[in-house]
Amino acid sequence: AAAFAYWKPDMRVIWLIFGLIVLGLGCLGVVLPLLPTVPFILLAAFCFAKSSNRLHNWLLTHRLFGKMIQDWRQSGAISTSAKKMATLSIALVFAISVITGVKPLILTIQAAVLSCVLLFIWTRPAA
Repeated sequence: AAAFAYWKPDMRVIWLIFGLIVLGLGCLGVVLPLLPTVPFILLAAFCFAKSSNRLHNWLLTHRLFGKMIQDWRQSGAISTSAKKMATLSIALVFAISVITGVKPLILTIQAAVLSCVLLFIWTRPAA
């Protein structure tokens, strides 16, 4: 234990590693329904702002992710197309749950949580 008493992690490295992890999750969210893209990309931008100017600038100017970050920073907005894609993904996941015979209690919980997510998404300003 004494060997670690003098070790102080560089917080920039920790922010960088966490940023890369959440960026990966955000990229997976582009193709996997129910895994959110926007929150992970916003979190990655935050982490990169604390760790790497190069990665932060890359993310801000990225052709797919840059606009959503700028829209959120300026006005808390989510584009209408992103809202529609989120709604479609949520409906698809819920339909799969119904078709596969998920228990009614779980379906009720899932419906409540997904409804709250949709409420949040659709009450944000449109970009």
